[in-house]
Amino acid sequence: MSAVGLVASILLGFVFLVSGGSKIAAGPAWPEQARGLGAPSVVVLVLPWLEIVLGAVLVMQLAPGVAAATALLVLVAFTALILRRLSQGRHPPCACFGAWSTKPLGPSHVVRNVGFMALAVVVLLA
Repeated sequence: MSAVGLVASILLGFVFLVSGGSKIAAGPAWPEQARGLGAPSVVVLVLPWLEIVLGAVLVMQLAPGVAAATALLVLVAFTALILRRLSQGRHPPCACFGAWSTKPLGPSHVVRNVGFMALAVVVLLA
């Protein structure tokens, strides 16, 4: 893997580690916010742990291609949910990074996710 791909993988891994860890650290507030976004209950239970595992795999370079493809799919799903809520005129708290992200959903969340998706694509192409 190229140096650019390695850096992209580590950065994206860090994003997922922080995201999953902050959701767990938020305690019962995060599941409530996630349900407010419309996330299914099973996703609410599993997502923080999936993000942590995915982040660790990306940082440790265990299977960067598979991890990047999985991260890309997760980010596409997150972004689709955000776009759906925005199209409905709903702006619940983001909840993307637990207690760190209580700002109401807006276009900046979509832009941020597109940037994260770009990192995943860089890893896939590296």
